[in-house]
Amino acid sequence: MPRRITPALALALLATAAIGCGAAGSSEKPSLVVSAATSLKRALTAYAQGFTPATVHLSFAGSDMLAAQIEQGVKPDVFASANTTLPEMLYVKGLARHPVVFAANRLIIAVPAGSTKVRSLADLAKPGVTIAIGAPTVPVGSYTRKLLARLPASQRGAILANVRSSEPDVGGVVGKLTEGAVDAGFVYITDAAASARRVTAIELPASLQPTVAYAAAVVSGSAHVPQAQAFIGGLLTGVGRQQLRQAGFQPPPR
Repeated sequence: MPRRITPALALALLATAAIGCGAAGSSEKPSLVVSAATSLKRALTAYAQGFTPATVHLSFAGSDMLAAQIEQGVKPDVFASANTTLPEMLYVKGLARHPVVFAANRLIIAVPAGSTKVRSLADLAKPGVTIAIGAPTVPVGSYTRKLLARLPASQRGAILANVRSSEPDVGGVVGKLTEGAVDAGFVYITDAAASARRVTAIELPASLQPTVAYAAAVVSGSAHVPQAQAFIGGLLTGVGRQQLRQAGFQPPPR
C-alpha cells in the first residue's frame, strides 16, 4: 500500500507546503486543501469556485487511498469520504475531528450509451456479459458487494463470475464503460448523471440498496480550522448543499 500511493503522497505534501506559503502573506486568502472521494468531483469543483473564505485546492481519489495518505502523515484540511467508516476511523485514531454526514447517494447499473446487451439486473448474470465494479476497499466496491449479498446465492455467484475489472474508484468504473471495455458497471446515480451522454443508468430495486452516506471531517493539524469548518458547514446548509443537490446527491440519511 505505501508504495502504491507514494506519487500521490508527494503531490499532497507539496500542496500542504503551499498552505504555509499562502498563510505568510496576510493580504492573500488562505489555501484550503480538500481531499475528496472521486464521486464528489462535479459538486465540489463547483462549490470550491465560489467559496470565499479561502482558495480551495481539491484532490480526488478513492476514499480508501485518501484515508491511507492521512494515516501516513499527509495533512489536507478537509477529508470528504464516500462513506462514514473511514472518517470515523481517522477520528478514533486522533487524525481527524468528529466527522459530519453531509449527503447520500444510491447505486445504479450503468451501461455504455446505446447498448442494449444489459437492460436489467437479471441480465448481469447471463454468460458473456462483462462487468466492472469498485475494489472491495473503496466505498463504491463495498456498497456493491452489500447489494449483491442481498441476492440469491446463485444469482450473486453468476454476476461475480462476470466481473472483469475491479477499480480503485468509481471514476475507474465509469472509464471502463465509456471506453467500451465492459458491458455494465455498478456506479452512483450521480456519476451516471455527470456522464449522461456516454452512459445510461438502469435503476436497481430499493429493497437491494445499501445506505450510501458521505461524511467529512476537519483533519487534525489543519492550519485553517475555521475555513475548513466553514467548507463543511456549506455542504450542509449553504452553496455546497445546493451544488450537491444539482449533482444528484440526496440529503444526509436520518
